[in-house]
Amino acid sequence: MQFIGLTLPDWVIIALYFAFVLGIGFYLKRYTRDENDFFLAGRRNSAWVAGLAFLSANLGALELMGMAGNTFKYGMYVAHFYWIGAIPAMLFLAIYMMPFYYSSRIKSVPGYLKLRFDEKTRVLNAIAFAVMTLLVSGINLYAMALVLHTFLGWNWDVSMWASAATVAVYVTLSGLMSAIFTEIIQFFLIWFGLFLVSVLGIVEIGSLQEVLNRVPEAYAKLWSNSVHPADNGMWVTWAGIVLGLGFVLSFGYWTTDFLVVQRAFSAKDLRSARMAPIIASFFKMAVPFLVIVSGLVALALSRDPSSGFHLLADEGKVNYDSALPMLIARYYPPGLVGLGVTALLAGFMAGQAGNISAFNTVWTYDIYHSVINRKASPEHLLWVGRVATVGGILISILTAYWAKSMPTIMDYMQAIFSWVNAPLFATMLLGMFVKWITPDGAFWGLLAGMVSSFSLFIAVKFQWIAPESITLSSPASDMAANFWRAWWAWLICFVVTIVVSLFTKKKPEQELVGLVKGLTPMPEEKGIPIYKKPEFYAVISLIVLIILNVYFW
Repeated sequence: MQFIGLTLPDWVIIALYFAFVLGIGFYLKRYTRDENDFFLAGRRNSAWVAGLAFLSANLGALELMGMAGNTFKYGMYVAHFYWIGAIPAMLFLAIYMMPFYYSSRIKSVPGYLKLRFDEKTRVLNAIAFAVMTLLVSGINLYAMALVLHTFLGWNWDVSMWASAATVAVYVTLSGLMSAIFTEIIQFFLIWFGLFLVSVLGIVEIGSLQEVLNRVPEAYAKLWSNSVHPADNGMWVTWAGIVLGLGFVLSFGYWTTDFLVVQRAFSAKDLRSARMAPIIASFFKMAVPFLVIVSGLVALALSRDPSSGFHLLADEGKVNYDSALPMLIARYYPPGLVGLGVTALLAGFMAGQAGNISAFNTVWTYDIYHSVINRKASPEHLLWVGRVATVGGILISILTAYWAKSMPTIMDYMQAIFSWVNAPLFATMLLGMFVKWITPDGAFWGLLAGMVSSFSLFIAVKFQWIAPESITLSSPASDMAANFWRAWWAWLICFVVTIVVSLFTKKKPEQELVGLVKGLTPMPEEKGIPIYKKPEFYAVISLIVLIILNVYFW
């Protein structure tokens, strides 16, 4: 087994970080007076605080080790997850969907489903989201333990329990408030701790263009080789990228996943809530410099026998997720290694805290309060939320063992999102923009979409059908199958919802005011200069996105 040698300064940095996040939890507990403080951070945050937390909640294991490892496996195509696979959806959330979410004063996305449709649709989504969140939470615990175990030499089980206990303490004490504060600290720590990996990699190889020159051509382009799947590292066509990732998976995650949307809910007013995803979009476009460039550097070095660089192997199988930690071991001197390892741990804890704070909210309001105890007092709900935090952490430890058995973090994550978020986006889209969609239509459409997606996953996994039968092209990778499975789940949910709605009872329009476009007064910002409006910054973000895609075409 290979280890990163840590010096005393490295250990001091790691210890100070853990002490700091625990201290944040204890300090903020005095400001957590009621369930609104615990679950929504009191709705006092500025646009910048909410925006940085919005992005930081997403900077977990998937964004760091997972994306760097998958760049090694798939090449530049992983950048699609940051650009077309994120930015349009984030801007759509800010401009079009946030007014519905924020004005209804809901505490969770399932809460919106109850108001727009009915209780059964809310509970169906709440249960699916809770299960999904715990599965994703397990990924963060596994990745955190992977760093401690593989690179520090700690016992695997001890590593996971130690990281789980830390998150449990500071989220249990003050809920979303401490999660957001630590996420912001972690945001800057991630940038300071990992920025040098990309810089030193480029310096060693010569330039970014030289890095691209040293990897296979199929791995160095973004769009120009997407006509035929065999021409790119991901084995997917442009249609799979646009429909599966750019539309369904992206919009399904960024507009309906309560993990990230919850951060915008914590904003002090509607304008701040709308600005939060827009602010986050600019940083999201910059994250590839941390992880995509690192993955390409690792790939370029591994193709040069004289470099001495290689990824770890587990029983003869390459561990792609080890790309970023192995670069830290290569480039960072004693002292800086502690900062790099702490940055990785910070990312995993940010993702873990985000998942657990979202889980405890949905469990408390949309399952416990809705189904089990409708007469619960606010004080009792606060207690339930804290118990749910501990329970969620314990279940996450079990799901971490499952994540450990999966081929890569990234493939596993996208499979989970295709089960839940993809069909949910169809339900939310129809619910917000089509007033005649009925409660029964929403329920049966959502159920059909989730069941079909999971069934396709099982059918491919056990080789009952070939991946090519889903992607409609050959060859097909696991990631291509994820993209297309999400598209089919969305389409099935969309069609079933419409068909069932044509034959079932509609809700009265007066019950849909504030929930559906056309029945909801949109925010007016009279007298405000154009450069202060969310739409102005959304357009700038979109222009930057187009420039990046053209440049790396």
